[in-house]
Amino acid sequence: MHRPSQADKQTTTAVDRKISEITTIKSKLYRAGLTLLEIDRTYDLPRGTAGTTLREPNVKGERAIAAALGTRPELLWRTRYHASGLRKSPQPAENYVRPATMAQRQIEARA
Repeated sequence: MHRPSQADKQTTTAVDRKISEITTIKSKLYRAGLTLLEIDRTYDLPRGTAGTTLREPNVKGERAIAAALGTRPELLWRTRYHASGLRKSPQPAENYVRPATMAQRQIEARA
């Protein structure tokens, strides 16, 4: 009568949560009609900072993206902030692990 514990739900790893977080933020930017390069230019950030911020913690990038979306950084990056809204310092090591690229994930899925 009992089903296996994995039968109808998938476990989510830190990498899966990170990919989900990145895609959520990207979709919000798309709906707002914004690009990462526009955010870099508008907030006087070095080129590529906003894009890197999606994958790795960066205070200025987080604030710029949140400001462009009209929200607070702790609502976009829950893994980088405490529930109180204070930024974690130091950041957990898992926040610096880069997720595999789409091509790498496709190769892993085939294997």
